[in-house]
Amino acid sequence: LTDSKKALEPALALLELPTDSLSRILILPKKEDSNYIMLIDDVIRHSLPSIFPTLKYDRFVAHAIKITRDAELDLDDDISSSVLERMERGRKHLEKRKKGVPTRFVYDLDMPTDQLDYITRKMKMKQLGNLIPSGRYHNFKDFMGFPELGYKKLRFKKLKPNPHPDLPKGESIFKILRKKDVLIHYPYHSFMPEIDLLREASIDPNVTDIRITLYRVAPKSNIVRSLLTAIQNGKKVTAVVELQARFDEESNIYWSKKLEDAGARVIYGVAGLKVHSKLMLITRRENGSTADYVRIGTGNFNGDTAKIYTDYSLLTAHLGICQEVAEIFNFYGRNFEIPEFNHLLSSPFNMRSKLEQLIMAEVDRAKNGEPAYLTFKLNNLVDKGMIDLLYRASQAGVKIKLLVRGMFSIKAGVKGLSENIEARSIVGRFLEHSRVLVFGNGGKESIYISSADLMTRNLDHRSEVAVPIYDENLKQQIKADLDVQFRDNTKARILDPQQRNQHITSDGPNIDSQITIYNRHKQA
Repeated sequence: LTDSKKALEPALALLELPTDSLSRILILPKKEDSNYIMLIDDVIRHSLPSIFPTLKYDRFVAHAIKITRDAELDLDDDISSSVLERMERGRKHLEKRKKGVPTRFVYDLDMPTDQLDYITRKMKMKQLGNLIPSGRYHNFKDFMGFPELGYKKLRFKKLKPNPHPDLPKGESIFKILRKKDVLIHYPYHSFMPEIDLLREASIDPNVTDIRITLYRVAPKSNIVRSLLTAIQNGKKVTAVVELQARFDEESNIYWSKKLEDAGARVIYGVAGLKVHSKLMLITRRENGSTADYVRIGTGNFNGDTAKIYTDYSLLTAHLGICQEVAEIFNFYGRNFEIPEFNHLLSSPFNMRSKLEQLIMAEVDRAKNGEPAYLTFKLNNLVDKGMIDLLYRASQAGVKIKLLVRGMFSIKAGVKGLSENIEARSIVGRFLEHSRVLVFGNGGKESIYISSADLMTRNLDHRSEVAVPIYDENLKQQIKADLDVQFRDNTKARILDPQQRNQHITSDGPNIDSQITIYNRHKQA
C-alpha cells in the first residue's frame, strides 16, 4: 500500500483467499457465444481500493504467496490416557497445523525483493531452503473445481456407476451371499450395495452384531447413519475407528463420539499399530445357530472416494474367512489375543512371511524349469525386503508384471538384475487404488486383494488384511481387469530405470483400460 503524495510510509497487508467458502473461479456473465471467468485473486486485486477504503493510501499492488506447513500430528506416549483423550489433546495440534513450521514458501516472481525479504524475515523463513519463485497464481489443486464451460466434446463424458448384476434391488443380500461370493468394483459399480447391506442388517431382527473398521469416514456418511440405526434397533455395534487417519482426524473424532453416545462400542485403534484394514463382519441368527457375513476391501467405507477411486470389495460368507475376520476384531478389542490364519494375510502377523513364501515358491518353480510368474497391482512398492525378493525372483526366471501408480523403487528391465520385471503405471480419470497380488502357483493361481501396499509401514507397523479370492468366476474378472490394464496404450506409462515415464504407444486401436472396464461392467 503506497501513497502517491508520499505523505505515508508504504505498508504491507496480508489477505487470505477465502477458498473455503467461495469458489476460486468465478463465472462472469456470458457475452454472445463467449464465456468469461475470473479468478478470485484478480477480484481482490481489482477491489483493493474498496477493501481499504478508510486508509489514505491510493496505490495498491498485490502478489500471491503460498505457505506449506508441517502437518505431522504427534501424540504423546502417556499410557495412562486413552487414544481419544490424546487425540482430543491433539486437537490443539490440529489447530497448530495452521501455524505449523513452514516447510515451503512459493511466491510471485514479480514480488519486489524488499517485500520478499520482509515476509521471510518476519515468518522466520529466511534460512528456509525451499523458497520457490513462481507465477502469478498458486495452489493449482483449486482448478479441480474448474467450471464446465465451452465445448462438450472436450469434457469427460459422465460415467454413471453401474448396478451390480449379482445384487438386484429388493433382494436380500444375505440370501445372495449364502449362495456365492460377490465382488464389487468401484467406481464402475455403485457404492449403494454396501449401504444396502448395512441398512438391511440394521433392520433385520435376526442380525445381532455388526463390527466394522472405519479409517476415512465421509463428512456425510450413510455408513455411520446405518450403524446408528442398527444401535437404535438393538444391534450390538463395534466400530474400530482409526483416529490418526491423516487429515481426517477431526471427522473421525466427530463420528466416533456420535457412535459412542448412541451406545456403540468404539475401539480407538491399537497402540503402536495404525488400523488400515477395511473390514465389516455381520453376525446373524439362522436355523438355530449363527452365521457370519464379511466385507473385505481395498478401499474405505466412503461413498465419496468410491466415485473416483478404483477399489475392490469382496462380500462373502466363507466360514474360514469369516472366522479369521472375527479373530482380527477380537484382537482389536484384546490386543494380547494373537490370531492364527489359514486364509487371510494380515499385518503385522503373517503377511510379510506369507508373501515371502509365495514369492519363493515361484522362484523354486522357475529353477525347476516350470512356468512361474507374479503379477502385482499396487499404489506403492518401496519395501527393501520385498524389492530384493523380486530381484531374486527375476534372476531365477520368474516373469514379473508390476502395475504401480505411486512410489516405485525398483529398477525394472535391467539385464542381470531385473530383466524379467515389466513395470507400468496408469494415471487416468480415476485414481488407481486397488491392490491385487497374483501368484502362478503351478497353474492353480492364487489371487489376493489387499488393503496393504508393499511398504515397510504397511507390512510391519499397520493392521492390514489381504483376502484370497476363491470363486473362479471372480478370479477371471480380476484377471480380465489386469489384462486390459497391461494392454492400455492411452493412459499407461512405462516405469523404467531412467524415470522417463513415457506413455505406451502401439499399433492398433487405442485402449483406455478404465473406459474398457467401465463398458464391460455396463454391458454386464
